[in-house]
Amino acid sequence: MLPVSDRLSSPEHHHKKTAAAAAATAPSKELLLHNRKTSFGSLTGSPHSPYSFSLGQHRGGRTFLFLVFISLQIVLFFSARSLPFSLSSNHGNRRFSSADASTDALASSFAAAGLRASSKHDNCDSGRIYVYELPNFFNTEILDQCDNLNPWSSSCESLVSKGFGPPAKHVAGIVPKGLVPAWFRTDQFVTEVIFHNRIMKHKCRTMEPGSAAAFYIPFYAGLAVGKYLWLNHSAEDRDRHCRMMLDWLKEQEYYRNSSGWNHFVTMGRITWDFRRSRNEDWGSSCIYMGGMRNITRLLIERNPWDYFDVGVPYPTGFHPRSDSDVVAWQDFVRTRQRDTLFCFAGGTRSKIKNDFRGLLLDQCRNASEACQAVNCAAGRCSNDTLAVLRTFLGSKFCLQPRGDSFTRRSLFDCMVAGSIPVLFWRRSAYYQYEWFLPSETDSYSVFIDRNEVKAGNKSIKEVLEGYSDEDVRRMREKVIEYIPRLVYALPEQGLESTKDAFDIAIEGVMRRFREQEDWEYKWR
Repeated sequence: MLPVSDRLSSPEHHHKKTAAAAAATAPSKELLLHNRKTSFGSLTGSPHSPYSFSLGQHRGGRTFLFLVFISLQIVLFFSARSLPFSLSSNHGNRRFSSADASTDALASSFAAAGLRASSKHDNCDSGRIYVYELPNFFNTEILDQCDNLNPWSSSCESLVSKGFGPPAKHVAGIVPKGLVPAWFRTDQFVTEVIFHNRIMKHKCRTMEPGSAAAFYIPFYAGLAVGKYLWLNHSAEDRDRHCRMMLDWLKEQEYYRNSSGWNHFVTMGRITWDFRRSRNEDWGSSCIYMGGMRNITRLLIERNPWDYFDVGVPYPTGFHPRSDSDVVAWQDFVRTRQRDTLFCFAGGTRSKIKNDFRGLLLDQCRNASEACQAVNCAAGRCSNDTLAVLRTFLGSKFCLQPRGDSFTRRSLFDCMVAGSIPVLFWRRSAYYQYEWFLPSETDSYSVFIDRNEVKAGNKSIKEVLEGYSDEDVRRMREKVIEYIPRLVYALPEQGLESTKDAFDIAIEGVMRRFREQEDWEYKWR
């Protein structure tokens, strides 16, 4: 069994069907796959095939079959040489040209002969994605009300540029001149908008739900609940949007057919903002609502014991426009001179007894020139501070304790700057972003037991000084290698050949849906 999105459930793991059980109840998987993928049976004497014939009764049958096959190969070869295969889209719809029609006719000829031709312009092997057309109340109207999305200030500026925020022109002089247009003052809670814009232009988006392997729900759950998290709003206020969205979704045919198993949604806040157990507690109860149980949820922080939660990177300020932007930035951070051993950007939590962040700041101050600190108290480091970027670019290591929750955006700001993260909670990264970070945790990061630090048994400075120059170079190279997987590209169609965080997330979702088809049991 999988961990259920239920406040009373225990974190059990799912069981995949064994070969013995499958053999007892159904034909073997190998046989089913063979029958599905192999189409020569209709030409080689299957007694139930409309193309069945006996080669023993028709002299020259083998020669005839050979000539048919060779003829089809020749037709395919010359057609492929002469037809311009192109992918052009208009809001996700593929425009069909005469070349497409010719290719489809050729594929039909193959199908009539019991063969299958592969189309060069269709590389959506994992399946296609259908995007629900939700009522505007659940997304665009929320953006239209950007002045009221939080109790203290307008969010309109942070939502311009299709969610990336205003250009960060002030980074000029710190980053290479040619890369300044790739930097924005991006808010950490905008993944819903970024994913929605990208998926509308995705190469595998389909307008026909019957052909879809996955269904995306463009609901801005995080933006919707944000204004109700403070100032004593009622539980009903915090639940309203999610409850209404699920009421709408339950009326949709393809949701009812799958009970949500092939559906996914982006929720642009941490999972704990949607896991309220009692009315008087924090947040919405969205994840605990019945209709959400089987839906895969992309969040910037997940519950490690809930299978349906998937952690995706926090948005940073770097949004490459092209493959060349990625390479140029990697070269820049690789050759950057780093004079500081380690750094810490963060604020203390004065209301927390024995605040660990305060302890880190003390160790940083005691390390003298080996450490540089940036005081982020009172929100001074939100979105666009030059001090944080400059500090990360100048440091070999960056300290990454937990934030208000187990994760923090600073981890990604640090790694995008080519600095090696130092972690004190495994849930800050290792149990969060498995699709995006190396599985060998010590290849890109340092883990220090926080209890050893609290007890005074470990000095952070001494631990980090124990790494040789070669160790540091090796870990930094791994961090730099993974930068593309941690950022969200600027073009809505994605980069030319480089996969960014959005691409990795969609591939992971599609892979997950394929794997689910192999399970013996799904609850309804």
